[in-house]
Amino acid sequence: MREIKLSNGQTVEVECLSCALTSGMIDPDGGIIMETEHFHAHQDVAYPIVGLVILASKRHITCFDELNEAEKLDYINCLTKIRKALRKVLGIEYVYYFYNEDTTHHFHTWMVPRYEWMYEFGRSVESVRPVLLHARNEMNDGGNLANVILGIDKLKNELNV
Repeated sequence: MREIKLSNGQTVEVECLSCALTSGMIDPDGGIIMETEHFHAHQDVAYPIVGLVILASKRHITCFDELNEAEKLDYINCLTKIRKALRKVLGIEYVYYFYNEDTTHHFHTWMVPRYEWMYEFGRSVESVRPVLLHARNEMNDGGNLANVILGIDKLKNELNV
């Protein structure tokens, strides 16, 4: 078991944070953006960027090549639906997609929207970490969090959650 401090200040003791989120043991701030048989989409509001979405597998796996055929199809369909919703309801023009296999959580993909303010950190993949740190350290205020929650609600409404 690991003790993890959530973005809302609550501390939880879990074996795997992703399993706790996808099983419903922990409710993500703002709620579930989208859920299917195999995947769960939410936002980590610790990084308060409107439209940032994390798509996590419900099954505890670590690598892309561990997805079965049904999960592969569901995964690409989820990414596509979420991407269309990001464009339609939030006006997000560009998104960076990331997943890594050396994480303490299991298989999940980050969908990080690109906004004009982010380009001061660069336009390459190398700029994403500084952007995320800036958002976490400099943008965590009530007004910005309210905008993030509003964005989550718009996505949920578009995706019929």
